Amino acid sequence: MAAALPYRGRFAPTPSGPLHLGSLVAALASYLDARAHHGDWLVRIEDIDEPRSVPGAAEVILEQLHDHGLLWQSEVIYQSQRKARYQQVIEHLQEANLTYLCNCTRQQIKARGPHYQGYCRERQLAPGKHAVRFRNNATINSFSDRLLGLLVVDAEAAVEDFLLFRRDGLFTYQLAVVVDDIDQHITDIVRGADLIEATPWQLLLWQQLSERQPAFAHVPLVTDAKGRKLSKQNHAPALSAQRVVEQLQQACSYLQLPLHGAKTRGDILQQATVAWQRRWLP
Repeated sequence: MAAALPYRGRFAPTPSGPLHLGSLVAALASYLDARAHHGDWLVRIEDIDEPRSVPGAAEVILEQLHDHGLLWQSEVIYQSQRKARYQQVIEHLQEANLTYLCNCTRQQIKARGPHYQGYCRERQLAPGKHAVRFRNNATINSFSDRLLGLLVVDAEAAVEDFLLFRRDGLFTYQLAVVVDDIDQHITDIVRGADLIEATPWQLLLWQQLSERQPAFAHVPLVTDAKGRKLSKQNHAPALSAQRVVEQLQQACSYLQLPLHGAKTRGDILQQATVAWQRRWLP
């Protein structure tokens, strides 16, 4: 169904620090997929988790993308400016009896097991400073990935009544990312494999909020010498404006996209687009 709309992809980083090589691999994959489909590529700043957002990081990220030739179409949107829209969607889901209030703490949930077991489903808590959970009545535990084929996720995780709104007053990533992708008419989501497990939850929201669903494609994560995902928390070094060509070459290598003597940013992106098209497009 997504193919009925013109192709639109996106890269949606969290501004918790500058981009590193792992971020570049995800950004490059989504950019190349959009170029190979002759579609639009958008950038969205996912700053809905305000405590994780670092002042000035969004501007640095946009500059890094520009340095690497990853240029976007349309205005960059910021999740922190869309709270009224997220609240509107929660109210819509509440009217459909697809949410309930929850006052469980993380410690309480952990004490009961590795996954939330629906403790507050029938408690009918009075309004207050509570979390809001989605009633997961139609569990999805598998989906088709454009790059990886049929993926099956952990059944206990898939069945969870996941959070839409947190007790500390923040909207969750699960809600915001789906609402944004729907509103921006995103047709294809190319991102890191660390988000595979959350995809069935997001598909449930898509089913409730849209008549279509996007195509998903997850790319391998870049790891460090200890096998850990490269991340800002693990002190992954930031991308350098003085090493753009080398960094693009490294990212293409991780994505298994052969380059033949490309030594400029433009040549790398051109060859990588052709290589992506040959490898992943029908």
